Amino acid sequence: MRVWRVIEPYIGFLLQGFALTIFACLLAIIGAVILGGIVASMRASQRSALRWVAHAYSDIFRNVPFLVQLFFLFYGLPELGIYIGAFETGVIALSLAGGAFVSDVILSGIRSIDRGVIEAARVSGLNDVKVFLRIVLPIALRVSVRPVGSVLINLVLTSSILSTITVNELTGVAKIVAAETFKPFEVYAVLLVLYASFTTALSLAIVAWHRRLNRFMTGA
Repeated sequence: MRVWRVIEPYIGFLLQGFALTIFACLLAIIGAVILGGIVASMRASQRSALRWVAHAYSDIFRNVPFLVQLFFLFYGLPELGIYIGAFETGVIALSLAGGAFVSDVILSGIRSIDRGVIEAARVSGLNDVKVFLRIVLPIALRVSVRPVGSVLINLVLTSSILSTITVNELTGVAKIVAAETFKPFEVYAVLLVLYASFTTALSLAIVAWHRRLNRFMTGA
């Protein structure tokens, strides 16, 4: 097969880049979900200061191109004496950007909850913190799993931009291989397959998580 003949000498190199992409994305997904949950709770807070900070964060990271955010962290922060490695910068940038969008989704889930459910929980003796952790957040997550999954898949696709700050993830490695082989069609065909396999696996995991969460919430 023509594609395999071109790619075979570089398969190990490409798989190293693929592994780095998976690792970076998994770290960024964890960061984005945690940050998104925190920011969503701040935006739903009764305290105006918390809401203001959360809205400011969300607006900035939703309305500024990811490439600009990435370059600011990687090239701008060193001007202030803050030096972060390329890989770490990429993970932080993905987490910050993803967290802003995840917070929107979780906040929508929070706002969809019937106020009567919350009032009933308060009448039963639960304080506001327990109401949020035991009632509001589980229901919001149940409603938000699939939309959050779409955000996370988009985060994986966005990770290809990390090659612009010298991170040798999958896209960065593919550029090197394409330049050495002069066979961009074959190289990027493999890239399509690898990205598609990763996002498909992530989609299946999200569907399974959604089903499990629904079974848990319904007591089945």
